[in-house]
Amino acid sequence: MGVPTLTLACSVSTVGGLIYGYELGIISGALLQLKEDFHLSALQQEGVVSSLLIGALLGSVVGGCVIDGYGRRNSILLSNILVLGGTVLLLLGSFPTLVMGRVTVGLAVCISSMSCCIFVSELVTPEHRGFLVSLYEAGITVGVLAAYAINYILSGYPHGWKWMFGFVFAPTLIQLALIWCLSSNPKRESDDNDRNSNIKGISRPCFSSFYLFEDNMRTRTVLALGLVLFQQFTGQPNVLLYASTIFCSAGFQSGSSAALASIGLGCVKVVATGVSMVFSDRVGRRPLLISSCFIMALSLVIIGLLSGHLSEDVSVNATLPAELLHDPQPPREHTLVNWVLLLCLMAVVSAYAVGFGPMTWLLLSEIFPADVRGRAFAFTSCFNWAANLVVSFTFLNAIEMIGLSGVFLVYGTVAVAAGLFFFFLLPETKGRTLEDIDRDLSRFHHQQKCWSFSSSVDSPLHYQRVDCQVSII
Repeated sequence: MGVPTLTLACSVSTVGGLIYGYELGIISGALLQLKEDFHLSALQQEGVVSSLLIGALLGSVVGGCVIDGYGRRNSILLSNILVLGGTVLLLLGSFPTLVMGRVTVGLAVCISSMSCCIFVSELVTPEHRGFLVSLYEAGITVGVLAAYAINYILSGYPHGWKWMFGFVFAPTLIQLALIWCLSSNPKRESDDNDRNSNIKGISRPCFSSFYLFEDNMRTRTVLALGLVLFQQFTGQPNVLLYASTIFCSAGFQSGSSAALASIGLGCVKVVATGVSMVFSDRVGRRPLLISSCFIMALSLVIIGLLSGHLSEDVSVNATLPAELLHDPQPPREHTLVNWVLLLCLMAVVSAYAVGFGPMTWLLLSEIFPADVRGRAFAFTSCFNWAANLVVSFTFLNAIEMIGLSGVFLVYGTVAVAAGLFFFFLLPETKGRTLEDIDRDLSRFHHQQKCWSFSSSVDSPLHYQRVDCQVSII
């Protein structure tokens, strides 16, 4: 494996993350124009927004078999074709094609997200795996930021939504060209998986979802489900959804000001993700993930305690507080509370970008054996998207039942539980080969190596470097 090959592979992964992030973020601006052009009802708007999640959920069901059966590279090629086809459907200009296009794009980005992370993790050395696999998350944050910027630029243009959706052609064609350049390597993943199985002296198991809960696989599956479920149930999707209300209550009174504030929030995510990339191979996965959980918990609890101060000023529909329309300079005490809420919101977003954002993808690509990595990744991804749907669709009802303050306090409690879960169960994978990690987790009993917050490799367990060859196709 030469340096050019690794560079191409990491570029493919980064661009894949950019496409993912762009598709997630662009709908927020496009929906405003779609509502006017197609006279969409509230239910139809929900259908357009949620169709991407439905497609991603479908992709998590079928993607694992595609990845393990046809290879990581071919799966990425398939995702490129699906993105291009789905975008064409979006531009046809009818409500049914909008929904079908978003479902197709969701299917594509889900398959791509799993393929890219596994693809890079199997190519790189342990010393650089954290940084290079996290390039995918960096691509996501840059894609979200680009989507916010394009939403702001095209917000006043007639039929600007077509350009918003159409701009994804550029990164998709770039990724297609990059992945096509890797086709010269004739080696196949199945050959390497067979070799790894022979080295370990085991035969290929009969794969099914139940296999993931048998024997030594149970520990890996519990860790993976903990990663994806805690990632969603700490309320990150809804925190971003509610960001516009917090911005408005903090004094961003015009639509353009709120949009620019969202761009600023996107910049914060990009910087925080860069910090995570730099330190994931130096500090380790455990400290970054655990510390980010407790920072999120503290910030969410503060938001929950202080949001009662604004209970009469904000609405669940994220509209501008009425009193700010008449009083452009609210009382000093009121303004101070608003800015504290804003800073806490940025702390939540930053902590997520340092911990859950990149660490989830990285750890999922590390903890499963090569033989089942694609299908196991897809299995946990299915729970990830399902939890995303549950959290998003229950947000407004939850506010009606327990109030905004209660919702954020619940999110903070979940974040505390997440930190404790990872403190006691998550092993450190920094600097270890995939074979080392596989061998370690196969023992099931970690000999208390997870009970220390330290990520030092000087642990009671000693690991040997194992040179493994991986395939491109």
